[in-house]
Amino acid sequence: MVGTPRKHLIPFLILSLSALFLYTHYHSTHPLLSTPPRIEPNPQFTPHTNPATTTTHTFTLIIKVLTYNRLPSLARCLRSLANAHYQAEPVHLHLYIDHFALGDNDTSKKLEDSNAILDLVDGFEWKFGNKVVHYRTNNVGLQSQWLEAWWPSSDDEFVFVVEDDLEVSPLFYNFLRTLILNYHYNHSNFSPYIYGASLQRPRFVPGKHGNKIHVDSKTRVFLYQLVGTWGQLLFPKPWKEFRLWYDKHKSMDIKPIIYGMVTTGWYNKLGEKIWTPWFIKFIHSRGYFNIYTNFLHERALSVSHRDAGVNYGKTAGPDSQLLDETPLDFNLLEKQPLSNLKWYDFCFREVVPGRVVKSLDGVGSVLRYIQKDETVLLVSLFGASEAITRNLLCHFERIKIRNYILMGPHSDFLFDFARRGHPVVDVDQLFNSIRANKSMEFQRSNAKLMKEVLVKAYIIKKCLEFSYHSLLVDGNILFVDGGPFIETVDSAYDFYATRSLELFFVRSSSSSPKIWGDDFLNKVASMVDKVALPKESRNFLYIVRNVLGQKGARIKRVEETSFGTKISMIDVNRSSLGIGKKMVYWSAEMGLDIIQKELEKMSLWVVDGDLSCMAVVCNQS
Repeated sequence: MVGTPRKHLIPFLILSLSALFLYTHYHSTHPLLSTPPRIEPNPQFTPHTNPATTTTHTFTLIIKVLTYNRLPSLARCLRSLANAHYQAEPVHLHLYIDHFALGDNDTSKKLEDSNAILDLVDGFEWKFGNKVVHYRTNNVGLQSQWLEAWWPSSDDEFVFVVEDDLEVSPLFYNFLRTLILNYHYNHSNFSPYIYGASLQRPRFVPGKHGNKIHVDSKTRVFLYQLVGTWGQLLFPKPWKEFRLWYDKHKSMDIKPIIYGMVTTGWYNKLGEKIWTPWFIKFIHSRGYFNIYTNFLHERALSVSHRDAGVNYGKTAGPDSQLLDETPLDFNLLEKQPLSNLKWYDFCFREVVPGRVVKSLDGVGSVLRYIQKDETVLLVSLFGASEAITRNLLCHFERIKIRNYILMGPHSDFLFDFARRGHPVVDVDQLFNSIRANKSMEFQRSNAKLMKEVLVKAYIIKKCLEFSYHSLLVDGNILFVDGGPFIETVDSAYDFYATRSLELFFVRSSSSSPKIWGDDFLNKVASMVDKVALPKESRNFLYIVRNVLGQKGARIKRVEETSFGTKISMIDVNRSSLGIGKKMVYWSAEMGLDIIQKELEKMSLWVVDGDLSCMAVVCNQS
């Protein structure tokens, strides 16, 4: 009868249940976190375990070899790839062979060279996965070789791109494997703004007048914006995003120009023969980063022999020493947490992402980090658009302003500024911290104003505690030349204010902290909460001026026209800025299109269609 076990099967069932019990008990008492993930050979994928969540994922690694007519180079490259250690895991090899240009002279010699390349590829045994050969019918050049080599079939497919004059270390795959596991699939170490990893030795800074590459000798892995073409691992999602971005910009005839970058000179000389200026422009607009290694003694996991080709007129020889299998003086597979890694921009200037002030305790640490001059610049973003703010930050870079903090309500673009390295204050969260510490109560009708006014007042108080001057400005101010400062500081005054523009300067002196204390802040909160303010007076300056007046403090009135030029509906000529004019400003009611138009007339609109800076400005630190 179906479903009724026969008697001779009962011992087998008992044995199977016992084995199942022991297996379940073992794995419940020995979680996967205590052992490295085991990867089973499979021609389609490589399963692994996320160390943070113990969730099983799959990924595929494909090596993409780009070649043209360098037979000895390709043979050396393939030999090094075949000698690497793959741990019985499937790794696929795709070879892209560019064709010689049709119509060239000496066709018979070029056919002979191509046939030799094909013979080498056909006879090359790849026993670690699938081997796929793509032999083109026309010459497409290096740019298309890169851009057309890959469209990810899934979010778990990765490629390692190798040009034919490259040689890799036998250890390269073990390193890439642990890198993918640690920095892509481990949620605690994952960042969507990392687009891959380069195995070449970092030696080039594309920003003109940038810093020399210098990393602490104990640092093995760090992040750097520049893409590497000598052994580059690419992550699927950023690459897809780039290809779509490239298609859009190419169709609009937009060029990958970034002023202040050496790579722009490459593009001006070589044009569409190279692809890196396009990817660099994309990285610049998105604020993405690449993982790099630092093995000291000029060692690397991939080495370019810099053979004669598109990039080199004649062979230059290897750029680094290949990391071989001799005993190493460090643990190659050890990976630091992402939070411990350092980040560097195109100038090889350190970037500190994620500086978001959310509590009173966080204000002091950010102030200590960003303070470069006597005056800390506090920029209020209330009512300021993302485009206006990005244009402002590009000017900060141009005129070397580093000691600033952006303050604004909780928003996506505020946090995008923070992850790009700009220090920001989340006013909503900081206000909740203030209210919790001070046990404050207030009317709901004034909640928005209370947040803005009180947070600004508390940050100024913190600046005074550190003996810093503070200059509070609104987002509708753009500095032009010498940076944000009051021309003449009168020792008889601790406070400077304009009549209508939100610009407020607090001088650090022996008396200002006494005036700007807890009692002052309580009076500010009380005024916001209890007084019925007219619409035109519902702002920080009106309230602070009144409270300072109640305390008998002297405020020096500064005329806006003495240091700035106002943009209005009337055309503003560049000559109207005049000597000594440090900034331009405009009404908060003006539309973005009008502001942009007027700033463009004065060559002060310095962001492109992606709202990224048109130039990279490097200042050696």
